[in-house]
Amino acid sequence: MTYWYMALAASLGTWLVTALGAAVVIFFRNPPRGALNMMLGFSAGVMLAASVWSLLLPSMEQARALLRVPAWLVAGLGLLAGAGFLWGTDKLIAACAGANASRQAKRGKPAEKKGARGRAWLLIFSITLHNIPEGLAVGVAFGGLAALAGGASPEALMGAVSVSVGIGIQDFPEGAAVSLPLRQGGMNRGRAFFWGQASGLVEPIAAMVGAALAMGVRQLLPWLLAFSAGAMILVCTHELIPASHEGDGEVLSYAPTIGLILGFVLMMGLDVALG
Repeated sequence: MTYWYMALAASLGTWLVTALGAAVVIFFRNPPRGALNMMLGFSAGVMLAASVWSLLLPSMEQARALLRVPAWLVAGLGLLAGAGFLWGTDKLIAACAGANASRQAKRGKPAEKKGARGRAWLLIFSITLHNIPEGLAVGVAFGGLAALAGGASPEALMGAVSVSVGIGIQDFPEGAAVSLPLRQGGMNRGRAFFWGQASGLVEPIAAMVGAALAMGVRQLLPWLLAFSAGAMILVCTHELIPASHEGDGEVLSYAPTIGLILGFVLMMGLDVALG
């Protein structure tokens, strides 16, 4: 149960960072874009490194020990499943948004008001949904430690911590990404903050599910680790990296790229140092 409580604490920490990000709406409507972009790049680097060293490689190690299926196949299929899950949810969200826009147009509601309100709730739903596999990744990372013979090594523990740190860092701009547009759309600061932090509440719930599955059904662990890696990699490449260059214009800034490299090197260095 120790690792279950560690997963709970780590996921509550990621939710707290989401709340801190949402709290920027209390102080200003438009925080410095450059700082947010570099933070997004840094988070992408941390999450990419954690996906490889803390999720995919342990997935193959556990597959060799627990399953008769080739380890690379388990990791590959799990990764595809995790990425496919988020891809499917994106398609579902887009379809729901299109259907809602069509209904509003038929009712003759003003396009500007309809669009602003629809985008706000779509953003809340989208980020909340994306937080589910992120919470699952935290839970699986810590729950998987219970399956290690002789207990978790400092390297394995640091790997789980790096997963939660990477997710936590990118949760800050995600919280702001919910609360700021709501505020800009006319919602008062208190309500905008509430919905911003609420988008992260699913992470502790998903983390508890992930930890319980990883600890209770050991044969699922390799699949869950790879699934979480696939979800995290898709978030990095499809959302964090493009979002980190918003506002750059025709020439891309190097600040988010530098942040990504620094985040990747930091996590790689910690993994090697504790190995």
